[in-house]
Amino acid sequence: MNPLEKTYDRVFQTAFKVAIPVLPYRNPKIVRSAGELAKVLLKRFITKVLLVTDPGITKIGLANDLIDTLTNAHIEVHVYDQTTANPTITNVNEAKTMYIDHGCEAIIGFGGGSSMDCAKAVGASLARPNKPLTKMKGVLKVILPTPLLIAVPTTAGTGSETTLAAVITDDQTHYKYPINDFSLIPSYALLDPKLTESLPPHLTAQTGMDALTHAVEAYIGRSTTKKTRAQALKATKLIFSNLYNAYTNGHDLVARENMLQAAYEAGCAFTVSYVGYCHAVAHSLGGQYGIPHGLANAVLLPYVLKAYGSTIYPQLNQLAQAAGLCDGNTSDEVGAKLFIDAIEKLNASMDIPTKLKGIKKEDIPTLARHAASEGNPLYPVPVLMNASQLEQFYYDVVEE
Repeated sequence: MNPLEKTYDRVFQTAFKVAIPVLPYRNPKIVRSAGELAKVLLKRFITKVLLVTDPGITKIGLANDLIDTLTNAHIEVHVYDQTTANPTITNVNEAKTMYIDHGCEAIIGFGGGSSMDCAKAVGASLARPNKPLTKMKGVLKVILPTPLLIAVPTTAGTGSETTLAAVITDDQTHYKYPINDFSLIPSYALLDPKLTESLPPHLTAQTGMDALTHAVEAYIGRSTTKKTRAQALKATKLIFSNLYNAYTNGHDLVARENMLQAAYEAGCAFTVSYVGYCHAVAHSLGGQYGIPHGLANAVLLPYVLKAYGSTIYPQLNQLAQAAGLCDGNTSDEVGAKLFIDAIEKLNASMDIPTKLKGIKKEDIPTLARHAASEGNPLYPVPVLMNASQLEQFYYDVVEE
């Protein structure tokens, strides 16, 4: 990256960091049951809601308890359940039409990050009905308030229940991009470990590693605060103590609850401190090939951390201490390498591969440009990279 670009990016990031204390960041209020959520809606005189979810959730009936509880409280629930793994503009438009046709007054995103992102994008589209989603890419393009947003995660990883971001894929171009605005932070998050109990082991693993990526990238970036550092360390400790247990025994509700809390803490951390190139590259792979976001992050994370080199040794050593891998007497370099090694071992223990299938080498320059466009200047990464430098990460994970 040339010096002029670097200067611009760092000035942009510094301006955002300086503004953090005065920006309207907030954490969603936590509710623990469907009954508690019904009381919240009735207190606001809301009697019609749109529930955004996916076909898999509907098939196994995971939302039935919530729907029944709200219905018994005389709250109409209209279900949009066609959200895809990487939610598209078409998904958003279809759900928005349902919201309008039924006179809904609030939106519930029920499921993984995809459903919650779709729900948030519906809110953005309702707030700005004359502005296409493609024009909301980036930061602070929504501004206006959305209908009441409620997030109900059924995975412990995406952190979408806490964030100001909605990641959407353009059906036509397959370009995946984030919409970032304070109005997209959900007002409430329903955290119930029983809703994650039926999550298959491979999804438990991938979403858990997604949460770890959030914590790590938030911690090693240049826009951290005392609060976000504490949240990232707490998330890291919870993940290393509970993810493998949740993976091997899905009915361990203590591990499930701790992973939900870890995802929440990591989500709150990166909402303020942002993520980095691991996410930017993962988003491009999800948009182009449909590679699950958590899987892409899990595979990419060790490669990205190694590429940053000694610039992040102190931070990784602190994360290693939080994970119980070493103590304060360990050198930064040793602690950092222990941490990266532990990530690789955790991946291997949960059958997460070291390479990704389906990446076409001829696509890599375009994918890298998309990643650079997303990351620069927004993400306060430890080391700035341009598109040609980011290409290496794709080659690192290509399965030959």
